[in-house]
Amino acid sequence: MKNYELRITDNNTGFLLSRKTVKMLSLLFFIVLAGLQTNAQVAASIDSTSILIGEEIRYKMQVEADSSEIVIFPEGQTFSPLEVIESYKTDTTKNGRKFNLIKEYALTQFDSGYYTIPRQKVMVGDRVFFTDSLKVEVRDVLVDTTKQKMYEIKPLVEVDASFFNWKKYLWWILIPLLLIGLITFFVLRRKKKKEAKQKELPPYERAILALQRIDESHLLEQDSHKEYYSQLSDTARKYIDEEVYDHAMESTTDELIARLDEEIKKGSLNLDKQTIEELKTVLKTADMAKFAKSKPDIGTAKADRNVIEKVINETKNAIPEPTEEELLADEEYRKTVAEKKLRRKIIFGSIAGVGVITITLMIFIFVKGYDVVKDSLLGHPTKELAESEWISSAYGAPPVTISTPKVLIRNNFQLTEEQKQILKGNETFVYGSLIGNFFISVSTIQYNQKTEVDLNKIVEGVVGNFESQGAKNITVKDEEYETLAGAKGIKVYGSLEVMNSVTKKEQKSDYLMLNFAENGGFQQIMVVFDKEDRYAKDVAQRIINSVELRNAK
Repeated sequence: MKNYELRITDNNTGFLLSRKTVKMLSLLFFIVLAGLQTNAQVAASIDSTSILIGEEIRYKMQVEADSSEIVIFPEGQTFSPLEVIESYKTDTTKNGRKFNLIKEYALTQFDSGYYTIPRQKVMVGDRVFFTDSLKVEVRDVLVDTTKQKMYEIKPLVEVDASFFNWKKYLWWILIPLLLIGLITFFVLRRKKKKEAKQKELPPYERAILALQRIDESHLLEQDSHKEYYSQLSDTARKYIDEEVYDHAMESTTDELIARLDEEIKKGSLNLDKQTIEELKTVLKTADMAKFAKSKPDIGTAKADRNVIEKVINETKNAIPEPTEEELLADEEYRKTVAEKKLRRKIIFGSIAGVGVITITLMIFIFVKGYDVVKDSLLGHPTKELAESEWISSAYGAPPVTISTPKVLIRNNFQLTEEQKQILKGNETFVYGSLIGNFFISVSTIQYNQKTEVDLNKIVEGVVGNFESQGAKNITVKDEEYETLAGAKGIKVYGSLEVMNSVTKKEQKSDYLMLNFAENGGFQQIMVVFDKEDRYAKDVAQRIINSVELRNAK
C-alpha cells in the first residue's frame, strides 16, 4: 500500500495530520470532570489526584437542571477525611431551557497517605443524587537533611487577633466625615443668618418698637435712671447709625452732633436746627445719667423720651428721596451682590459635589477594591466581555455547542485534492488573537472514512504547535475530561510566553484546550488568555463549562 503523509496547516489551529498519526491533532483546553456520576445530570471532579501535604485540591460539582428546580449542594465538613478550606459561590450559565450550575470547594489534608473523598449528596428538586467517591494521594514534602540546616523551635509570640486593621482606614473615614460636617455647618449657618436678616424689621420700625419696650420696662419707677437713659440713647444712635451716619454708635455726643450739622449743610439731611439742639440736650442728659449718676425727675425723663421719638420721626422725613442716579446705582449694586451670591453658591455647590463624589469613590474603593472601581469607571476589555450578553451557538460539523461573549468568526481555507481524500471538511471559528487579552478557537474535522483518533497523542503536538506560532517557555499538563452529557475527551492546559508585536514585550499567558473524538470526527476548543488579567480566568472557565457536543450520549 502506498504510504504518504498529509499536512493541513492553519494559522489558528495548526493541525498536522498524517495517515499514521491522525491522532496528533493539536490545540487547547479545560478542567476535568474526573468522577463520572450515577446520573448524567450531576458530575464531580478534582483538579489533581496527588498533592503535597497542605496543598489545595479543587473539588468541582456540575449540575444540569431545569430553571424551575432548586439545587442544594452539600455544606459543612462532608468531605472528611479532607478538610474544607473554602466553599465558593455557585456559578450559573444558561443553556437553552437548562441551567448549568458549577459549585467548587477548596480541600486539603495535613497528613500524608491515601484518602478517599466520600460520595456527596446533591438535591435537585425532590430527587437525590450521589457523586462517586474519589481517591487522593497526599505526599510528604521531602527534605534533604544533609543540605537543609536545622534550627531550634522558636518560642510562642503573641499576635493581634484582629483580622481587620481599623487604624489603617481610620483617617480615610474621619476626614470625609469631617469635611461633610464642616460643609453642612457653614451651609446651615449661612441659611440661618439669611433667614434672620429677612425677618428683621426696617430701622424706623425697630426704633419705635424699642421706645415702646422702654415704656413697658418701668425703669423710672424702679429708680433705674442709668439703664433708662442708656436704652434711650442707644435707640437714637442705632437709628441714626443705620439711616444717616454709620459711626453714630462709637461717636461722642459732640462728634455726632457735628456730623449731623455737616449732613444738613450738604443737603443730604433736611432737619432744622432746633431738632438738632433738642437731640443734643437729651444725649448730654443721657451721658450725665450714665457716667455721673445724675437722676433727672420722672417728668423730665419722659419728656426726653418724647424728644427722641420726635427726632426719629423728623429724621425719617428729613432723609430725601433717592435720585434716579442713586436708584440705578443701587440696582447695579444689588445685581453685583446677587452675582456674588450666585458665584458663592456655585463654588460651594461644586466643592460639596466634589466632596460627595470623592467620599463615594472612597467608600466603593474600601468595599470593592481599587482595581474593581478603576475598571468600572475607565473600562476593562475582559470585564466588558464578562458583563456582556453571552451567545450560545453550535459551530462546525460535528457541531460543538459553546457559550461565548462574542460570536466566533469562521476562518475559511480550502482543502487540497490530497486532503480531500481523507477529510470531508475542516472548519475553524475564532475570536481575538494569541497575543491579545483573550483568544477563543473552535475547530472541527470530519473524515471520509471511519477513523479512530487517539486523543492521548494530542498532547505531544501541543508544544510544537505553539512554538510554530512564536511561543516559548511552554508548560503542558493533561487529564481526562467529560462533559455533563457524557462526551469524553482530553483536557490540555498550561502556560506560555509570546512576543507581543505591538508592545514589543513578552506576554505571559495561560491556555486551556479540550479535545474530543465524537460523532465520527474530531473537535477541539481552545482558550488563551493573559495571565495577569484578573477577569480572564473566570471568563475562560465559564466558556469551558458551557462546552457540549450536541449529539453526545
